[in-house]
Amino acid sequence: MKKNILNAIPFIIGFALASCSNNNNPNAQRGDNKKPESGEAIYKRTCITCHQTNGEGVPFTYPPLAKSDFLNNRENSILQLINGKMGELIVNGVKYNNIMPPQMLNDDELAAVLTYVYSNFGNSGKAFTADEVKAVRSKHN
Repeated sequence: MKKNILNAIPFIIGFALASCSNNNNPNAQRGDNKKPESGEAIYKRTCITCHQTNGEGVPFTYPPLAKSDFLNNRENSILQLINGKMGELIVNGVKYNNIMPPQMLNDDELAAVLTYVYSNFGNSGKAFTADEVKAVRSKHN
């Protein structure tokens, strides 16, 4: 029993920290005079705790974003951020069973952070647009 509790601690901490985003409204619009937050800044604010500075995650706990085969499906990547995930996920042939809370980010922020991830950590995907994110969000609502 004690081992099960100890195994759950990283999940609980990660969930709590990832849920502490300072933007609780995914549809919030930034004021015209505010500069949009960069994908790197959003990553550092919302993703780094679990997926680490280098995008390699935590073995068998939080999946890597670095050279991640999960990123091959752009729509699934968008949905993962919008809806979160609870349960099994296989990334690069390794099974993960954890919780990722939905990220409370607007379409521009989601596009920025996904573009950052897709262009770093050994990934080489094309940039995301807010319109692409909005289309996926609308399709699955």
